[in-house]
Amino acid sequence: MPTPRLRLVRTAATLAAATLLAPAVLALPAQASPAGDSLVINEAYTNGGSAGALFTHKFVELYNPTDQPISLDGWSLQYRSATGTTAPSTTVALSGTVPAKGHFLIQGGSNGTTGAALPTPDLATSFNPAGTKGTIVLADQAGTVAGLPTGSVVTDQVAGVADVLGYGATNTFETAASGAPAANSDPKSIARTGGVDTDDNAADFTVTADVTPQNAAGGGTAPVDPVDPVDPAPAPAPSVTVAEIQGTGAASPLEGRRVSTTGVVTAVYSTGGYDGFYIQTAGTGGAEDATPGASDGVFVYAPAEVGSVTLGQTVTVTGDVAEYYGLTQVKAEAGGVRQAAEAGAPVTARELAFPLTEAEKEAHEGELLAPAGAWTVTDNYDVNQYGSLGLAPGTSPLPNPTSVALPGADAQAVAADNAQRLIVLDDGASTNFFRSPGNQNALPYIDADAPARVGSAVDFRTPVILDYRYGAWSFQPLGHLTDANKAEVQPVDIADTRPAEAVREDLGGNVTVGSFNVLNYFTTLGEDVPGCGYYADRDGAPVSTKGCLPRGAYTEEAFLEQQAKIATAINGMDTSVVALEEIENSEKFGLDRDHALAHLVDALNAQAGYAKWAYVASPTVRPALADEDVIRSAFIYQPAEVTPVGESVILDDQVNFANAREPMAQAFRVADGSAEGVEGTEFVAITNHFKSKGGSGATGDNVDTGDGQGAYNGDRTRMAQALVTFAEQMKVQAGTDRVLLMGDFNSYEKEDPIRVLEAAGYISQGAKTGEYSYTFDGAVGSLDGIYASPAADATVTGQDIWMINANETVAFEYSRDNYVGEEFYAPDQWRSSDHNPVLVGLQLDAPATPVVPTPGTRPTPPADQCALITSPRGAKASAGFSASEWMRCAGVHPGKGRGRG
Repeated sequence: MPTPRLRLVRTAATLAAATLLAPAVLALPAQASPAGDSLVINEAYTNGGSAGALFTHKFVELYNPTDQPISLDGWSLQYRSATGTTAPSTTVALSGTVPAKGHFLIQGGSNGTTGAALPTPDLATSFNPAGTKGTIVLADQAGTVAGLPTGSVVTDQVAGVADVLGYGATNTFETAASGAPAANSDPKSIARTGGVDTDDNAADFTVTADVTPQNAAGGGTAPVDPVDPVDPAPAPAPSVTVAEIQGTGAASPLEGRRVSTTGVVTAVYSTGGYDGFYIQTAGTGGAEDATPGASDGVFVYAPAEVGSVTLGQTVTVTGDVAEYYGLTQVKAEAGGVRQAAEAGAPVTARELAFPLTEAEKEAHEGELLAPAGAWTVTDNYDVNQYGSLGLAPGTSPLPNPTSVALPGADAQAVAADNAQRLIVLDDGASTNFFRSPGNQNALPYIDADAPARVGSAVDFRTPVILDYRYGAWSFQPLGHLTDANKAEVQPVDIADTRPAEAVREDLGGNVTVGSFNVLNYFTTLGEDVPGCGYYADRDGAPVSTKGCLPRGAYTEEAFLEQQAKIATAINGMDTSVVALEEIENSEKFGLDRDHALAHLVDALNAQAGYAKWAYVASPTVRPALADEDVIRSAFIYQPAEVTPVGESVILDDQVNFANAREPMAQAFRVADGSAEGVEGTEFVAITNHFKSKGGSGATGDNVDTGDGQGAYNGDRTRMAQALVTFAEQMKVQAGTDRVLLMGDFNSYEKEDPIRVLEAAGYISQGAKTGEYSYTFDGAVGSLDGIYASPAADATVTGQDIWMINANETVAFEYSRDNYVGEEFYAPDQWRSSDHNPVLVGLQLDAPATPVVPTPGTRPTPPADQCALITSPRGAKASAGFSASEWMRCAGVHPGKGRGRG
């Protein structure tokens, strides 16, 4: 906690005198002025809770420069955006009293959970100004200020306006706007100097990291006791053990008490944001537990002193016991950390087998541990933003509850077990690698050649601290882990399970079929759509779209990177037919419906070096454009291996598919070089993309009941029933019982929609592989599948879920390129999407003579031009090449080199 700007020392006598001598509360003239005759905005903190924040909530602190208290009844705090020109958009009523020469703390909203709690606010509100720019108005009226102009607004200029603080690039201020915090990533406050108002925000305020909220109790002036002007030295703090501080419950029995305790330093976090260290009672640990039920380790929050302690040192700490979001700690007072008189016996890491119950974890919170047994990476989503991995004891990642148990009580039991088993492997820091200035550097635990995939085995090589932060139990290394010190500080070795060559399983048969969700493959770019938002890399360059109709890449550079990965993955699948989900419905952008699909086929053929692929055209009869989604499902195929039979069919069912993508069916035959293919080898493929589990707007049986199936389970179940009926119709139309239901069903294996398919006789091919297609929230399961009718299942020769995406960290995705100071992007198949492809081999009557395609039908640009291209980002700028030409230059093939270009 930072030290307040004005630390006023009071005795009981002076406090009593202050009470007796306090004048009556008076209502004074409202206008702030250089004369110092009314209230002013003294400090504004607009990034509470953001990454790196000191405090969890935003606040505005008022100051009363007069000699009399001022009532806030009938006053208000108002906010207008940096570009606003009408009345303020937010008005919050104020109440209470600002003491003479004192402060008043108004708590506002929050951006997250980072930081400490504010000192007790005088008024808690929902006031929520923007973090980097805007205008805050202190008004002496309850109603919103009408007619607030832009530009400079100073004393007495506008009725009702007592004070104005314009910060950042705002259009309203006093004379000139003050600076603003450097975005949400580096939360600072905007503080007035000495309470002085000169009607010039730029002159009166400074941006400072010394954030010092003060409330009325700590910011007033009391008469000085002439007999005892300074408090006597505080009484000695009682000496207690660490176990007495921890107690046997979730919170310390000594919370709020000033204590003194001694222990051996077991971990030090002088950088990274933790600002403290762990101590443990000397001689504890190992096999014997001298204090069963109570931990012998505790965190010491000591920003001013953490740099002076070392591992193994015995120290005595004096300070207040506190609970910091569930973590028991001692907040060291000034000068409260000192070398102990005698060195204590060393601490031994306690070997513990997990999982542990909540009470068992509490009993060892803050202790030095050696986690026993096998461990596995079960979650790697946050490693590229927060430097943390999710671990599970055992040799497998945690299962999604409804992948292994029926919805309801059974799935809830699995979820509870997962929660008990999951442990976060952290990096000893609160760094947000996306947003904290100076921290967009190399990440812990992963690099381009060590991907830390879900399912990777983990071996502990050093002890760790059992810690509780951000609402989760974690293992902390013994210091802030960085790329520079990982040889000494990283506590684990992580097995590299990524194969050197990405090759799918041999599926057998003479026809192969696959399903692939292609991660919003859009040829319509965000930069082409006015007003389209975007997610930016660390240099501020747009990468992917945000909140607009195109859902994929924002720029051509980003699209080329996305396309290279998608093309490499599909060519690596190398199946006869690929069902695609999440490809652009180009008709929504005024183009031919198949425009993006044709573009993808061109890219695939360019990469393959010949006309390997074709696409199934949209049918003539299809749903009205207004009834379709901006993404669609589709088929591509290899003409040398299969031949489409007849036109594709889209199920136009706007009752059951009003909020999802309509199924698309296509009949195929084994190719024999003719337009018809081989009679008797027909099969029907139907690609699907059911409604997602998102709960916005859900009603009736679509509301998430907590049974594990998420929202819109009712609609997905009805979609499955309609799909079964559609499949029966396609059997009759195509004259075959061999049907494959494929795609992203947004339903895990034990959920109602999948049980509808299985009850109709369809057999899961993905289930035969023992693998999974998706990871979410630290658990694995399959949302994607291929379900074969009995006749089709009888022809199956092999199955595979190709583990190239879901188990890879999102750091390797095109949409995270250049987010941190380490290169992860490569034009390969790894993390080309968030779903793993599902593949099946079928043995149908083979053609008499295999058809060999003729390569070399697509020319490559001259070598001297290809040499100009060093990366996908540089393709257009350096040589003006299209995506297809770049890939022909790059010569990227499945499983080949991982560098750019």
